[in-house]
Amino acid sequence: MQQFWFRTKAFGLSIGVHLMAALLIVLGTMEWEPFRPPSLEGLTIEAVIVDMDEIRDAQREAEQASLREEQRLRRERELDERRERELDEQRREEDLRLQRLRQQQERERLEQQQRRQQELEDIRRQREEIERQNRLEAERLKQLQARRDAEAEAQRQSEAQQALQEQLAREQRDFQAGRLATLGEQYMLAIQAQVTQNWLRPPTARPGLRCTLRIVQIPGGEVISAVIRGTCNADEATRRSLVAAIERTGTLPYRGFEDVFEREIDFIFRYDEE
Repeated sequence: MQQFWFRTKAFGLSIGVHLMAALLIVLGTMEWEPFRPPSLEGLTIEAVIVDMDEIRDAQREAEQASLREEQRLRRERELDERRERELDEQRREEDLRLQRLRQQQERERLEQQQRRQQELEDIRRQREEIERQNRLEAERLKQLQARRDAEAEAQRQSEAQQALQEQLAREQRDFQAGRLATLGEQYMLAIQAQVTQNWLRPPTARPGLRCTLRIVQIPGGEVISAVIRGTCNADEATRRSLVAAIERTGTLPYRGFEDVFEREIDFIFRYDEE
């Protein structure tokens, strides 16, 4: 549009110059009727002569001026066109730069969004892992506490059972000891009765006799040997009579006294009758 305007302007200027030159030529060739001015006596009249060379020079000058103007306008057009191209190139480069900048910003925005989403995802996974670990730890502690409670209960029951068994054992021992003590007393009374039955009391034996004898026997009650052992307030004849009484007995009571049977026993012979 601007180029067309410059061309129109140059063309119009060239036409104007040519028209002016033609007008001057026409005026120079026309025959004019003599002009009869009023009488001006005393005035000086100067005639103007039109020189055709000057007209041609003016025309040539006008053409050269037109050519120069056209060249100037062409240079301006070319300069304007070059500037326009440069501006277009600058605009294209600027548009491209802005487009690349927007693309870069969009990529950065997307990358930042992805990083943020990844961070949020990592945080979510970490939170879930922490919660899972907490649940596992709570379950482990719960199981540990349950196991400890069970162990404590088992220990308590074991101790209670052991205490009960110990108590029963003590009671059993006490009962057995009592029973054996009673059975032992009965055993000694049975030996006393059997030895007394086989004792030939010498005349020197006196009431209040207490004499301890060591008797060796085998299972079944068979007597192996008998000797005076420990305290004995009898004379020698009475002592011999007591050993002889045990030897004559031969077999001491055994059946029913198995729990209190011993291979060696210390038997205290008693005599309190007159």
